[in-house]
Amino acid sequence: MPKTAEPRLPDLSDSLPDPSRWKALVFIALAQLMVVLDATIVNIALPSAQQDLGISDGNKQWVITAYALAFGGLLLFGGRIADLWGRKRTFTIGLLGFAAASAIGGGATSEAMLLGSRALQGAFGALLAPAALSLLAVTFTDAKERAKAFGIFGAIAGGGGAVGLILGGFLTEYLDWRWTFFVNIPFAIVAAAGAYFVIREPAGGRNRSALDIPGVVLSTLGLVSLVYAFTRAESAGWSDGSTISLFVAAAVLLLAFVLVESKVKSPLLPLRVIANRNRGGVYASLGLAIIAMFGLFLFLTYYLQVVEGYSPVKTGFAFLPMIAGMITGSTQIGARLMTRVPARLLMGPGFLVAAVGMLLLTQLEIGSSYASLILPAQLLLGLGMGTAFMPAMSLATYGIEPRDAGVASAMVNTSQQVGGAIGTALLNTIAASATTAYVASHAATAGSPELLKTQALVAGFSSAIWWAVGILVIAAAIAVTMINAGRPGASSVLSGGTGGAGAEGAEGDAVVPVVMH
Repeated sequence: MPKTAEPRLPDLSDSLPDPSRWKALVFIALAQLMVVLDATIVNIALPSAQQDLGISDGNKQWVITAYALAFGGLLLFGGRIADLWGRKRTFTIGLLGFAAASAIGGGATSEAMLLGSRALQGAFGALLAPAALSLLAVTFTDAKERAKAFGIFGAIAGGGGAVGLILGGFLTEYLDWRWTFFVNIPFAIVAAAGAYFVIREPAGGRNRSALDIPGVVLSTLGLVSLVYAFTRAESAGWSDGSTISLFVAAAVLLLAFVLVESKVKSPLLPLRVIANRNRGGVYASLGLAIIAMFGLFLFLTYYLQVVEGYSPVKTGFAFLPMIAGMITGSTQIGARLMTRVPARLLMGPGFLVAAVGMLLLTQLEIGSSYASLILPAQLLLGLGMGTAFMPAMSLATYGIEPRDAGVASAMVNTSQQVGGAIGTALLNTIAASATTAYVASHAATAGSPELLKTQALVAGFSSAIWWAVGILVIAAAIAVTMINAGRPGASSVLSGGTGGAGAEGAEGDAVVPVVMH
């Protein structure tokens, strides 16, 4: 009788949770905080840097725009690189590159050197951000643990910008604008060392297909054109010939990108990633919410500093209630309910609570009370956004195959980046038009020209904030109608190899593993 082989027990080592996963979260969160801080910290330092390096008023916007174009344009490419090289390696390279770019920026002796460092920061940020989110997605697969991890990550993603205002104010006021760059270096080195020694990437999650070069070129040029079009619209106007040309170019390039992706064998952005209605709903509603949030940061910062005369540090502290609300909404409401209720019942009401907070801010006047108007408005905004961001971040990688986790994560960052560019340009234009109209209608009855100017400024802010309220209501409607997933904490990045079995069917609907409670 032939001897039969002993049945081989499956190797469960790859499916067991990483024992160092909570330590890994610390370093992933630290890297995310650095990227989010950098989006606002440089804004406060800009006037000092402009004066020190002799940057003209016409060119000062490029300190912000150079970063935005590189970051927004290269995000999809960065997400695909993370899937190709491995997320841990991409994450570490992104951190070290960001630190080097920050050192160049802090030591800049000329305008060109500063602008070049900002573009480099954007490029390495585009490697870092998708790798961080996808590492989180593949590291935490248990429903309740995933809820806690994404709660912390969501709080940092939402509240980090306001922390940047405080830190930027301190560094600029008490040290020097150069420290808004140098401060990134210890963040990056600690996070990179932690990543090297602590983070363990699950095996079999890479996508080793050939790089889709036409897709990289079309997506990068298309996104750069789109972000720059909104940036230019803010300064040159919506009817400017160059602005219109950029929008047309962006539309043509992005349409060509979609057509190419539907034809090539190994696309940069597999259309199955965005065809899923849950992920599509997340990308759309999150992008709209960011439009409203960026507008709010801009107007509230101007109101507190220009109208109320707050110092940079005091302005930063004035945003603390929003940070507290976001942390509470993300870690106490979102994380606790994420495994119990469907995502749409967290995201929809979350955006509506934020809209109520925004609605309060439409009542802003010269001398409005901080304690009775601005503080409660910020608390509501923070609670609402924190509650909504948390499941949104988790749902963005809903049922995704490991090989697509990087590019799915990059789509979250892309929707935020494009949303930020639209928010700044669109709401600023609305505010400027309302300010001009107010001056024209009140010029005859006005007393002091300075008072009229300030009143017109506040009236412009109020008009733009009304639009932000409407945008948040639309975001809530999209979240409730498009997202039909069950408990988002129960869905995870699917483990296994890079084969197509099981993750998503031809219709793009994810097959979600059932979690028993």
